[in-house]
Amino acid sequence: MPLTEFDRELIAATQGGLPLVSRPYEALGAMLGVPGETVRQRLAAMQAEGLVRRIGAVPNHYRLGFTANGMSVWDVDDAQVDALGEQVATLEGVSHCYRRPRHGSAWPYNLFAMLHGRHRAEVQQQADRIATLLGPACRAHDILYSSAILKKTGLRLKD
Repeated sequence: MPLTEFDRELIAATQGGLPLVSRPYEALGAMLGVPGETVRQRLAAMQAEGLVRRIGAVPNHYRLGFTANGMSVWDVDDAQVDALGEQVATLEGVSHCYRRPRHGSAWPYNLFAMLHGRHRAEVQQQADRIATLLGPACRAHDILYSSAILKKTGLRLKD
């Protein structure tokens, strides 16, 4: 799908992230010489067209003091994983939660929930709450702690 000149300008303006202001679309619009509503509408259209997968906030947990970050992985009964995953996603300390396909007996996990705490003990307590919520529908779980900060980037244009 060909990009318009405005699309290219919009992507260039957002590839470093949205402005950290109360009305980011208006701020982008001011930079691009268009109303904020035009920015919002075009980003929504780009998302609907599949050019943009999602628009979301990506906090730097380390700068916020959350240095114990662990992806908790769960082997949950397939018949219950969606309903239970929705409940897990609402828990305090869970920044994102999603279902993934299993990969045989080597990787039986189908529910992932990213947990954040100031200490590993805090993350473990959150995982214990999840285990209680999942109850007998959960057969196994683990926590994979972050060992490095990964740079997250948004949409980029090739030169």
